[in-house]
Amino acid sequence: MADDYEDDDFDAGDAEASHCHPMAAGDIKKGGYIAMKGRPAKVVETSTSKTGKHGHAKMHIVAIDIFNGKKYEELHPTSHNVPVPDIERAEYSLVDVQDDGFVSLMLESGATREDLKLPEGEVGENLKQAFDDGKDLLVSTIKAMGIEQIMSFKEI
Repeated sequence: MADDYEDDDFDAGDAEASHCHPMAAGDIKKGGYIAMKGRPAKVVETSTSKTGKHGHAKMHIVAIDIFNGKKYEELHPTSHNVPVPDIERAEYSLVDVQDDGFVSLMLESGATREDLKLPEGEVGENLKQAFDDGKDLLVSTIKAMGIEQIMSFKEI
């Protein structure tokens, strides 16, 4: 029976079970991050209510989705844990903007990646225009909860 698992390599896999870590709701601050409705969001407002009849002070949290700008509001007991997303930032040199909307980016190692789309809206339009004008660009990305997106760019 135990021999059935000899060929499985459990060390190589990534379950991606959680891209978040727990934090007490009372420790959440304006400017920090929180996962709301399964999405990463930046906290824009917090307020705490007094201890009530049932013994818990409550934290009212208002946050904006970092990728689509949607507003979320939640109420949590300050002593309870809430999920906080792990945020990763990276910068890449822009190599090409393809007709299908994907971009080619150069990593520091010299390798390229072509799995990110041009962002929609003003950032994407300005990025494409600057690239078409022949400028050398450095793009900044944010990755959170399995989603990665170009957030800004600057000329090198």
